[in-house]
This record gives sequence, structure tokens and C-alpha cells, in this order.
Amino acid sequence: MNTKKKYFNIKIEFDSKRVDSIIQETIVTNKKGYVCSVESNNLTVANRDEKFLKVLNSALVNICDGSILAKILGFIHKKPFKSYIGADLFIKYVNMCKYRQYFLGNTQEVLDGLKNNLSKIDPKINSMIFQELPFRKVEEFDYRGIAEKINKDKPDIIWVSLGAPKQEIFMSMLLPYLEKGVMFGFGAIFNFNSSVGSVNRAPKLFLNLKLEWLYRAFEEPKKNIPRYWSFVKLLPFLIKNEKN
Repeated sequence: MNTKKKYFNIKIEFDSKRVDSIIQETIVTNKKGYVCSVESNNLTVANRDEKFLKVLNSALVNICDGSILAKILGFIHKKPFKSYIGADLFIKYVNMCKYRQYFLGNTQEVLDGLKNNLSKIDPKINSMIFQELPFRKVEEFDYRGIAEKINKDKPDIIWVSLGAPKQEIFMSMLLPYLEKGVMFGFGAIFNFNSSVGSVNRAPKLFLNLKLEWLYRAFEEPKKNIPRYWSFVKLLPFLIKNEKN
């Protein structure tokens, strides 16, 4: 990873231009790597699981996918940190209409809806691969077989939607078998852009007020409220260590 500075023990790049530069340079030079989004859940898991912390810190680059997290760290370090939301990065790169992409994970229904919607933005996406993966433990995937299909297609970008922290571990295990390409583990972005199911991006009012996390809490309370509570309990310890 190009970023050496750690925040709450994780290497994070807050400069969106720097993030884009790292991604695009990797694509142009036919190299490989993976990009992770750091939000409250990934941050909590990483600070309780040394192996997962290593997965995040071995990424090509990590983005801060939480406005509250950016504000907390910005306050501690007295810097104007800003988040770079994964959902925004995703649609930004789709709108570029210049990269060959590969869509991996989630359900076939979501993938079909995603393909239909994204093809309206970039007609070339209609000929790109949308591959569902079987439901299994992260250690049980056929990484060599999955990589063979990807390497044959030679995409610049591989979007992975398996949910955190599974997708980050998946990318780290798939990486050795890939010949080239940048992987992104952004979870719910497939759902946000598929027009399928009940998982949607927060309305503009919530986005403008930097309250997307609150909308997600109400949207999927059983999933997200326990995650937020785990982060809140860990936060005082993280802040204390960050200031030392």
C-alpha cells in the first residue's frame, strides 16, 4: 500500500485525488491490488482481529467510507479530513465509460438488475461479465478457478460484493491468482444500483446532512445497530490510543 500513515491502526488515504491516482496508475501499468472501504464495522473488526487488520493494511489503498469517522479523526489530528464514499467512487468509475469491468458476487437477481441499469450509463457494460458466487465460507471458494475466468476476460476493475468483512478476506485470497486488475470490496453498492430488493442508497437529504449511517440503521436495524454499538464501545479506547 502507498499510504504509510495509520489512523486507528489502519492505513487510510483521505485525499480522493491520491486514491484515484493510485487506482489508475495500477490499471495503466497492468498491475494488481485491492481497495477496501473503512467504515465503523471494518474498523471494529480489524481492531479485534489481527489477521483482518493485516488484510486491510495489505490493500493497495483504503478509503474512509464514513463521514463521522472522517470528522472524528480530523478533530483528533486537526486536519480537514473528508470521506470518500464507496458508492460514490463506484458510480464515478462507471460514468467514466473507459474501463473493462467485472462484477462478482451477490445474487443473480441483483446482478441482472445491476447490469440493466449500468448498461444505460455505458452500453459496453452489457457485454461485461456479471458472475454470481455460491454461498460458502470464505476459505472454501475455488480461488484458482474464479481467477481463471477473470484472467481470461482481462478486466481493469473487479467489483466484489460479498459483504464485509468477507469480501475483504476474499480479495486478499484471490489476489495471488490474478494476473492484473484492481478489486474493490464495496458490499451493498450492487444493491444500491440494481433497483432490486429493499436495500437502497439513502435519500439526498440524508446524504447532504452526512447521515447516511442513520438511514442504514433504520433500513437494516438487526444488521447495522449491533455493528454501530460495537464501534461506539470501542471508540473511547481507539481515541485514547490515537492521541498517545
